[in-house]
Amino acid sequence: MSLGELAHRLSKREITSRQLVEEALAAIKDPRGEGARAFLRVHESEALAAADRVDAERRNGLNPGGLSGIPISIKDLFDEAGVVTLAASKVLAGAPPARKDSTVVQRLKKSGAIIIGRTNLTEFAYSGLGINPHYGTPKNIFDRATGRIPGGSTSGGAISVTDGMAAAAIGTDTGGSTRIPAALNGLVGFKPTARRIPLEGVLPLSTSLDSVGPIGKSVGDCLWLDMLMAGEPGAIPPPGRVAGLRFAVPTTLVQDDLSPAVASAFAAALSRLSAAGAAIIELPMKELAQSAEVSPRGAIASYEAYSFHRQWMKEGTDKYDPRVMARIRPGEAITSAVYNELLELRKRFIHAINEAASGYDAMLMPTTPDTAPTIAEATKDDESYFRLNGRMLRNPSIVNLFDGCALTIPCHEPGTAPVGITIAGTQNTDRTILTIGNAAERIVHQGEPIR
Repeated sequence: MSLGELAHRLSKREITSRQLVEEALAAIKDPRGEGARAFLRVHESEALAAADRVDAERRNGLNPGGLSGIPISIKDLFDEAGVVTLAASKVLAGAPPARKDSTVVQRLKKSGAIIIGRTNLTEFAYSGLGINPHYGTPKNIFDRATGRIPGGSTSGGAISVTDGMAAAAIGTDTGGSTRIPAALNGLVGFKPTARRIPLEGVLPLSTSLDSVGPIGKSVGDCLWLDMLMAGEPGAIPPPGRVAGLRFAVPTTLVQDDLSPAVASAFAAALSRLSAAGAAIIELPMKELAQSAEVSPRGAIASYEAYSFHRQWMKEGTDKYDPRVMARIRPGEAITSAVYNELLELRKRFIHAINEAASGYDAMLMPTTPDTAPTIAEATKDDESYFRLNGRMLRNPSIVNLFDGCALTIPCHEPGTAPVGITIAGTQNTDRTILTIGNAAERIVHQGEPIR
């Protein structure tokens, strides 16, 4: 059920929060499932106690509203008072616990949401594959017997939703880290304009590119969570219409070398939107090719990551995932002058994309160029890892570079490997993109999440 459906049934006392939490905990503990790899810490006693408080309020005639009593997972980057934020690393084992909740956690708790636990991720959120050699890698919901990557870096968050371990998940997105795992697992994920949701109390990867976003079963779920975390209260708008909307479909870079499954699902989604009355306008939008100059080989993130990690690196790098360290290390060689030049290039890039996108309601692109490869393929050797990682990050990371917002919605046929279509906008068009997505979801999403 969606968050709205859960909230309605809770308010009518058709179900209890205790039931929801117990079901989530049972899914986490199921030895046949992915709970041991999806979660780094489970707040069992705290979640049950919170559920009982909410249920007692409802029995006493109170209606706490909001997300009260609904279990939500959070990525292990968000501070919680009294808990060590590990970032799924061994580096921070033994670090002092956080003194207070991050702003996002404060807002979730104020809404009544129950934090069921902290989810796994690529160490320090630095990969689009979701591989973690320290704590294990949760398997994608599709073709689980084979074992496919969950997508990263919010790997555990996505699997917590697909497997009923949480009603929704909160992650971060620096280059696609909410959208990639959402797309690869048949879920909806949203990356907001970076500054809309406060990052206080969130362990950083790249201060220029980081943002906080939700993963859910529907656009409505992501819309509700986004409004809540951004501190923008108000009624959730009903789904509108796509008829009359003008969608720019760039052909430069983002449609290069698509796998057949992604190309087919993307083309079918465009056809369905066109049949519903939207104008689908393919255009080069050659400005997108400038992304390689703005942040060559991820230089902006690498510089900022190194700046944050250098003190820990002085104590030794042996505790790091070597493949994560291989992405942090190049930042050491980037001078502040070069870094500042890249930031200036980024400003011009943002302006160029804003100009190119003007006159369109949104941009459409495949979320990732491939469906989920197997874990064995992704970890076979460094060449395979970095090649696949680069492909997964290619499309979504562009949105972070032009300071935009983006929503991924499932567009694959039922029973096939999940594929996501991205609806993207320029900065501060978040509500527009979510509203468009709410309408487009019914057209491009052809079935329930993969099981």
